[in-house]
Amino acid sequence: MSDAPVSVPDVSGPLLSRKTFDAPPPAPVRIVHLGLGAFHRAHQAWYTQHADPKGEWGIAAFTGRRPDAALTLAAQDGLYTLIERADSGDSFEVITSIVEANDGADVARLLELVAAPSTALVTLTITEAAYHLGADGELDAGDPAVAADIKLLAARTAAGGPFVNDDEMNDDDVNDDGGESRRWARTATGRLVQALDARRRSGAGPIAIVSCDNLAHNGAAARTAVQGLAAAADPELTAWIDENVSFVSTSVDRITPRTTDAELELVAASSGLRDAAPVVTEPFRNWVLSGDFPAGRPEWERAGAVFVDDIEPFENRKLWLLNGAHSLLAYAGQLRGHSTVAQALADPDCRAWMTAFWDEAQDDLPVAGLGIPDYREALLKRFSNSRITHYLAQIAMDGSSKLRMRAFPVLKAELTAGRSGEAAARMIGSWIAFLRASRAAGTAVEDTKTAELEAALALPAGEDIGGLLELLDPTLAANVEVRNRVQKLAERLSNAVPGPAAP
Repeated sequence: MSDAPVSVPDVSGPLLSRKTFDAPPPAPVRIVHLGLGAFHRAHQAWYTQHADPKGEWGIAAFTGRRPDAALTLAAQDGLYTLIERADSGDSFEVITSIVEANDGADVARLLELVAAPSTALVTLTITEAAYHLGADGELDAGDPAVAADIKLLAARTAAGGPFVNDDEMNDDDVNDDGGESRRWARTATGRLVQALDARRRSGAGPIAIVSCDNLAHNGAAARTAVQGLAAAADPELTAWIDENVSFVSTSVDRITPRTTDAELELVAASSGLRDAAPVVTEPFRNWVLSGDFPAGRPEWERAGAVFVDDIEPFENRKLWLLNGAHSLLAYAGQLRGHSTVAQALADPDCRAWMTAFWDEAQDDLPVAGLGIPDYREALLKRFSNSRITHYLAQIAMDGSSKLRMRAFPVLKAELTAGRSGEAAARMIGSWIAFLRASRAAGTAVEDTKTAELEAALALPAGEDIGGLLELLDPTLAANVEVRNRVQKLAERLSNAVPGPAAP
């Protein structure tokens, strides 16, 4: 879901835009999206385009940490090419549903859009870590970014004015420890709180927040993060959110690897247009949603989305079988010398470990209604698509937040059932072995908890296990049997010889 830029090779032809491509007129903005990365453009933007033949649902999207994607897409009027990459070849489609691409730092525009009566929902792909929830599932008020936002929101409430009113908001109202004055929250959820306050004050009415991030109970997670911050701002805002904001849970699924220069050249050769922001994805897609949309929504079911009353089984099927397998392959695969999912899957040991984890996860999922055997078979085909270059290093990022949803629930369920949970413990052990190997090699690990991970890894050998597990699940960290099992599995993976070379 990265919004990192792609270097643009020297390709000729006019730039893709609404002037150079026969695109319909831009639809009015009715959806605001936070997290303008490749996954959103391969998933929610695709579904919206295919569900909206009359052009009634335009998306205004905001980037996360960097403005690059917004600058690139804005120059193209929001248009980009979606490349569906199958074993048999590529197909191309220009997506036109994004009608505004905004820098995430433009919070004033965010507030303006969310406060508009025409805006019906806000979708999120901000990554698991951006919710800033602790191991207990509650808002981590000790996180420096969260603490800074709480201070800002509380100061604004004490000043007695809205977040959006520049005439009443003095840049000196809130100062960071370093002396920097701030008007806007740092975190995505903090900015969303400010935007919801603007909607409350405008009288625009109810709205839906739709989390599309890979974490269990993502709607509830969004509610916890938003309400936790809102409580620091204004009790009246908290009450308004309770009465007027619906938090929709979803299960999203579409493998979307990083785009390379080769794709930019491919699009130029096939269309005659320069596209600086194409997205590569697989043909498979899936979207399951559960919740209310008080201000309306696109008919996403026209494009294949499914609406259910109980989403938890679908969430767990995807988080455990797809994302869990990805994490296991990411850590064990790199330890054995592989760089892509397809390479790791071709390694008999990696595949056997993944199958064992699937077997454990399947035992802890409902039998009826999920079609698990067919889902597993489809995953094997998707993972084996060698034309989708899905890098293990990309998947391995932010393991401290991802494994909470992918490994620990299965391990807990196995232990509760009186089974060992060996395969789930192996995933955790592979993560620890990977962290140890990265530290020994002096390789930086991309994780929002980098400082905490470094502190745990600096402990004497064996003690680091407890420190690392404590970050993810304090209850299991206190289980001596679990610690010992994870330690043995981590040692075995550290000492394992590299797997067979990729073909």
